[in-house]
Amino acid sequence: MNEAAPDVSRRLALGVLACAPAPDLADCVRALGELPRFTWLRQPETGLVMLRARIGGNGARFNLGEASVTRCTLRLADGSIGVGTVRGRNPRHAEHVAICDALLQHPEYAGRVQAQVIDVLVRAEQARHARRSVQVSASKVDFFTLVRGED
Repeated sequence: MNEAAPDVSRRLALGVLACAPAPDLADCVRALGELPRFTWLRQPETGLVMLRARIGGNGARFNLGEASVTRCTLRLADGSIGVGTVRGRNPRHAEHVAICDALLQHPEYAGRVQAQVIDVLVRAEQARHARRSVQVSASKVDFFTLVRGED
């Protein structure tokens, strides 16, 4: 059961990296300083994926539409493999995700990437969410019903 934990944390980290705004991720990667060399296993490529949905969440499946995605795979000199898949057409964003994924598997870099990239991006997303919540709550309308006495 202990072996499943790294996969879960890697999945969560990849989610944070892929959903982060590309400029924010680029700033965090730059803050790491010089990075180890890597070789491409699959250079960034953009394609389409079919989005499928269900009516009512559990009904018949249907094709909702297509979305563009960019993916890549790289290997560090120590053999760590990083993958990056992002929504849209941004090869640099996918590359940054893949680099961070590979570095998270590298003992020398994992702590720094967690602290200087993942944690920073999570805090930024929490701040954006808090700002949106304040904006939404400011426009909240309370409805009430008057009860008439019927004799």
